[in-house]
Amino acid sequence: MAEKITAELRTEFGKGAARRIRRDHKIPAVVYGHGNEPIHLTLPGHDTMMALKHGGANALLELEIDGSSQLALTKQVQVDPIRRVLEHIDFVAVRRGEKVTVDVPVHVVGDAAPETLVVTEQATVQLEAEATNIPERIEVSIEGAAVGTQIHASALELPQGTTLLTDAETLVVNVTQAQTAEQLEAELAEAEAEAGIVHEEAEEAVEAPAAAEGVEGEAAEGAEAEAAPEGDATE
Repeated sequence: MAEKITAELRTEFGKGAARRIRRDHKIPAVVYGHGNEPIHLTLPGHDTMMALKHGGANALLELEIDGSSQLALTKQVQVDPIRRVLEHIDFVAVRRGEKVTVDVPVHVVGDAAPETLVVTEQATVQLEAEATNIPERIEVSIEGAAVGTQIHASALELPQGTTLLTDAETLVVNVTQAQTAEQLEAELAEAEAEAGIVHEEAEEAVEAPAAAEGVEGEAAEGAEAEAAPEGDATE
């Protein structure tokens, strides 16, 4: 279900105009597609952010523009890396019943067998789906999966009306043997050796016994000196 958002046509362009729009807690956007000229819009910040949050990576919005309605599929969202606010959105115009190509996230559910490591080899799969029926994600169950279990794209359970475009032989999830602490330490030591990393603690450990030997030597010499008879006493 597409969420309705009331949009305003944008007549000012450039970085200065975009900054003014953001200061008003709104978002600059553009809609492409169907051979039409791009439509430049201003969207309400909070409502748009919530719509994208609910719709996921391929959120479908119904934009109300000057009394007309336009279905728009989210294609690219620019986010400020520091403030984490929406800076700009690119949409593709779509129609009801139209087939679109989308990348849908893979979501792993369940717990594999003990002492296993679950690796998601493919974070998304490409599907063809109706614009108004795009799955938010594709779930892959690994419940009880043993070491050696491999799930390929062909084994994914897709919603009705969707077609897999990713190669069917693509490895999506791989269940391997988890490494022991000893194996991890050995790999780390090998990597450090290849990089020429020498820990100061190791050098100190070598120097400490040498220093201890020196102290013991001095103590032994002192003991021998005390044990020897004094010259005056023999005379």
